[in-house]
Amino acid sequence: MKRVLVTFVLALTTAALGQGASPSQQPPAQQPAATDQQANTPTSQKVIKDPAEYNAYITALNTTDFAAKGAAMEAFIAQYPNSIVKIDALEQAQDAYQHANNLQKAEQVARQILQLDNNNVASLEIVVYAERQGIKDQQTGAKARADAERGLQALETMKKPEGMSDADFEKMRNQATGIFAGTAAFGALQQQDYPAAQKYYAQALKVDPNDIANNYQMSISLLELKPMNPLGFWYGAKAISIAQKQNPPNTQAIQAWSPYFLSKYKKYHGNTDDWNQRIAAAATQSAPPADFVASIPLAPTPCDLAAQAVQQNDPATLSFSYWELVLSCRDKTPANKDAAEKVWAVIQAKEKNGEAKLKIPVKVIASSDANSLDVAISDDNQAANKADMHVAMEKPMTKPPAVGSTIDIIGVISEYTPDPFMFTMTKGELPVAKPAAKPPAKGAAKRPAAKKK
Repeated sequence: MKRVLVTFVLALTTAALGQGASPSQQPPAQQPAATDQQANTPTSQKVIKDPAEYNAYITALNTTDFAAKGAAMEAFIAQYPNSIVKIDALEQAQDAYQHANNLQKAEQVARQILQLDNNNVASLEIVVYAERQGIKDQQTGAKARADAERGLQALETMKKPEGMSDADFEKMRNQATGIFAGTAAFGALQQQDYPAAQKYYAQALKVDPNDIANNYQMSISLLELKPMNPLGFWYGAKAISIAQKQNPPNTQAIQAWSPYFLSKYKKYHGNTDDWNQRIAAAATQSAPPADFVASIPLAPTPCDLAAQAVQQNDPATLSFSYWELVLSCRDKTPANKDAAEKVWAVIQAKEKNGEAKLKIPVKVIASSDANSLDVAISDDNQAANKADMHVAMEKPMTKPPAVGSTIDIIGVISEYTPDPFMFTMTKGELPVAKPAAKPPAKGAAKRPAAKKK
C-alpha cells in the first residue's frame, strides 16, 4: 500500500511538564495527529486469488470513516490471517486509527506490524512516541531508549517510499528523528547516562529548537553532571522562555522549574541578579551563543572570600577559625599565599617569636598518651570530630582530658600544613585548675545578721 505520512505533534498541554527538577516527570503531550493524505493505491503488484478475500479487502480499503476503516482492516486480518496483503492491511489500520486520533489502537496495530517487520519506521514512531509518555524509571527508560535507538538505525537505511516527494521524505525523516532522538535521550536521562542524553537531545533539538520538554531535560542532563556543565543554564532559560510564551503562559511549569534553576545558578555564579536577562536572551536564540559559558563568572570560592577578608580587614581582628581557613588556602592562588603570610605573621607576633603562649579553646579528639593531644579548633572540625591541631605537651599530663571534652589549651603554634590542614603546637600545657574554696572551720560561730533600725 502507499505509505501514509503520520505527523506526530508533541505539543505541550497547559499542565506543567514536571514537578520540581526531577527528570523522571514526562510532559503530557497531545496525541499524534495524522496528515490529511489517505492512500488507497497499492505500490506493488500483490495478487489476491480468492475473490471473497479480495472483496473483503477492497471493502475495508474504501471505507471512508477512519475508525470504521481501522476496525474493518482488523476484521479482515482476523478472517484472513495469512493473506498476502496482511502487512498492507495492518498499515492501513494503523493509519486509519491515526486519522481517528485513537493512539491506543494505533499503537496496538503498530506492535503487530513490528512483529512482522521490526524495522518499520512508521510503526516504530508510534510505539516509541507512546513509550516516551510512559517513561517513569530506569526500566521503562531503558526499554524506550532501545526502541528509539533501533528507530534511528532504521532511518539510516530507509529508502524513500514509491510516489513520495523528496520534500515529504525529508519532512518524514526529520519528524521521525525528533521522536526517536528525544525518546532515546529521555531514556538515557533516566539511566543517568548524561553524555548519551546530551548527544540525543542535541539531535532532537536540531530538528525542533523550541521543543520545551527537550530543552528542559537537556538542561538537567548538563546541570546534574559533576561538576555541572553551565551550558545547562541556557537550556533551562530557553525552557522557561518557551513556557512564558505559551498561550496562556505555562505558569505551573515555570513555578515548578524556577527554584531548581535559581538554586543551581546561585551555587555556580554566586547570585541570581541576571537570571531574568538570561531567560530574555534565550527567548531570541535557537542555540547557545559560543561565549555563553564564558559570560557567567564563577561564584567566589571560600578561598577567594578568605583572601578578600584579609585584604579588606586587619588580619589580627579575624577569628582563629578564619585564620585556619586563610592558612589552609595558602597554595591556591598568589592572593591566598599573600593572605596566609599576613595571618602567619600575626600569629607569630602574638607569640613574640615563641616567648609567649596562646590560649585557645579546643575540643579533644584523641588523647593516646600523656605527652600529646589531637584537638579541633574550628566549629566545623569540632562538629565533625576532626583534628586540626596536634599538641606536643611540655610536660607529661598526670590526667589527660577526656576525649570529647572542651578545654583551653596553652602553647606555641610552631608550624602548620595547609592540606590536609594541621597546626602543630609545642610547649603545650593545660590551664592550672583554681583551688576550691575552703569550707568554714568547724564550730565557728556565724556572724549575726545586722539588725534593722
